[in-house]
Amino acid sequence: MESVQATKQRFGIIGDDPKLNRSVEKAIQVAPTDISVLVTGESGVGKESIPRIIHSLSHRKHNKYIAVNCGAIPEGTIDSELFGHEKGAFTGATASRSGYFEEADGGTIFLDEVGELPLPTQVRLLRVLENGEFLRVGSSKTQKTDVRIVAATNVNMFEAIKKDKFREDLYYRLSTVEIHLPPLRDRKDDIHLLFRKFASDFANKYKMPTIRLEDNAIQLLLKYRWGGNIRQLRNIAEQISVLEQERVIGFEKLRGYLPDAGSNLPAVVKPKSGESDFSSEREILYKVLFDMKGDLNDLKKLTLKLMEKGTSEAVKEENKTLINKIYSEDPEDEFESAEDITEVLQIPQESKQQENGSDKYSFAEDVEEEETLSLQEKELELIMKSLERHSGKRKLAAKELGISERTLYRKIKQYDL
Repeated sequence: MESVQATKQRFGIIGDDPKLNRSVEKAIQVAPTDISVLVTGESGVGKESIPRIIHSLSHRKHNKYIAVNCGAIPEGTIDSELFGHEKGAFTGATASRSGYFEEADGGTIFLDEVGELPLPTQVRLLRVLENGEFLRVGSSKTQKTDVRIVAATNVNMFEAIKKDKFREDLYYRLSTVEIHLPPLRDRKDDIHLLFRKFASDFANKYKMPTIRLEDNAIQLLLKYRWGGNIRQLRNIAEQISVLEQERVIGFEKLRGYLPDAGSNLPAVVKPKSGESDFSSEREILYKVLFDMKGDLNDLKKLTLKLMEKGTSEAVKEENKTLINKIYSEDPEDEFESAEDITEVLQIPQESKQQENGSDKYSFAEDVEEEETLSLQEKELELIMKSLERHSGKRKLAAKELGISERTLYRKIKQYDL
């Protein structure tokens, strides 16, 4: 069996990270077999190297090796590309054509970005994996093929399965052996080594002196996140090699080539809710409606007291907290005069002349208003959810609902919770 170091040297793999070495070692171990392999890892980590290692060290190495980018083929033609088609199978099919699986018979086919395959094509691929059979588009004749399938993806396959974008049975067929390539940010010791290799290659390619980094620039290189991984590092090295006249690169010069350098701060990312955004917005809307209903009830109470007592100044003193709650953001704010309350509430002045037996508050609307059943149900639902989220702690639940603990206690008794 070929050694890991010899294999890396043969296929131009730079680095000595333990995770990288383990990935190469697994590729060497599975190469002599015919089992399916799934290569996972972020975009730009060099997943295409693993299928080449597997094919070159297998008994199929003298037959064809075909690499297919599944994400680059339109959905309407991917079946034809993979499995071929018969003449007249669709508009433009002027002749029969062999697909990749037919051409790669006896060899290896590498399906890059396999997570992008449409569901109907996944069914066809599953049949090939199970018994090596496929049908050309527009044909009823079953054909056989003997191919080794190596697939690669940067998609989280379990999330794709959960969202019904990828078949679970196909995933387990493809991932008999899974080889994961680590992102560049997890290979700190390899970053500068890779940069020097790329700088040397581009110096030879463009016939110019090799660029070199100062110590502070090397530290920046190591601390950068490298979202595009090795591909991004290679592009940066090429840009600097071509554009810079000075061949010694300092911190500020390098920083100008790194997008968002210096903003690489840790962040807390909330996991996505299982519910839809619409459900969350609807819940917020109901809460706003309940808040508005509470303010309206407070306003009705204040209006009734004002009409009963008849003296705005007395009402103002007795209901100072309530007035501030309704009309002011700042609890320290006060109305300058009693007339301000009357003006805001727009209470009609009582006529000095009233008919005997007439109701002096006949213009006022009934302040008692029955809640609809649906609103009661939604309010109950919100209270139960909040109590459940805070493990029955009423103080926290009341704060979340925007009501006092006393009000929450009253509603708990009202709904018999």
